[in-house]
Amino acid sequence: MSVFSRLGGRRAGFLAHRAGVAGAVVLAVAALVSLLAPLFVPADALDVTRVTAGAWQPPGAGHWLGTDHTGRSVALLVVQGTGTSLFVGLTAAVLSVGIGTLVGVVSGHFGGLLAGALLRVTDFFLVLPALVLAIALSTVLPRGLGTIILAIGLTSWPSTARMVRAQTLTIEARPFVERARALGGGHAHVIGRHVLPSVVPLVLVNATLAVASAIVAESTLAFLGLGDPTRISWGAMLHQAQLHGAVPQRAWWFLLPPGLAIVVVVLAFTLVGRALEAVVTPKR
Repeated sequence: MSVFSRLGGRRAGFLAHRAGVAGAVVLAVAALVSLLAPLFVPADALDVTRVTAGAWQPPGAGHWLGTDHTGRSVALLVVQGTGTSLFVGLTAAVLSVGIGTLVGVVSGHFGGLLAGALLRVTDFFLVLPALVLAIALSTVLPRGLGTIILAIGLTSWPSTARMVRAQTLTIEARPFVERARALGGGHAHVIGRHVLPSVVPLVLVNATLAVASAIVAESTLAFLGLGDPTRISWGAMLHQAQLHGAVPQRAWWFLLPPGLAIVVVVLAFTLVGRALEAVVTPKR
């Protein structure tokens, strides 16, 4: 049975988790908003040289979520930042999970000196605080979305590697894998036919949770001023609010919407991940 058919057979189980379904609906709405953002946000709506509204205007009929220090609509900034935050979170999670899966499968399957070396590298990254290392990489490398994605992806893969390695060792200790080897099955056969089908569901669950962590990491780096200055994201909005005195101005409308957006989307990814985890690894 293929990986996709196995996941499809668990669809009914996922639908039984109301929190996971609610999280999936929130993520679908967020994805739709990010895709339709060009229709909601005209090209010149966020151009500081063309806005006509005043600075720090409270929410009203003209601007549902008020304006920022330049007179730009906070609602449009939140919509525009949705795509950036989701893009960074998804791509950084794919990079992180990809590295972790490769390291975990290779170290668990081959063993020996190669596994020892990979485990030492994994331990090295586990000892270092991921956020501090990401800040260091973002400071040294040129600022941009690529740097943020690279910094998050290169610092958050060890947990995935350890989980995948443990699952690989468990699968390869089973009799059907030993039988496949006795019948002449090579490394590619064992990994492709036996290890990956058992590892992929857990990897997908971990990827969902990794996206939530990546969004928080991107928002943290952007809030510290290490994000892409040419891109609008929720973390960058919080950075601008702190930099230009939204608190002294009592402009809660510039702080609350991006902060709530981060909380809601991260919570949605977490709920989906927990529901998938319950379906993939049911309690016995």
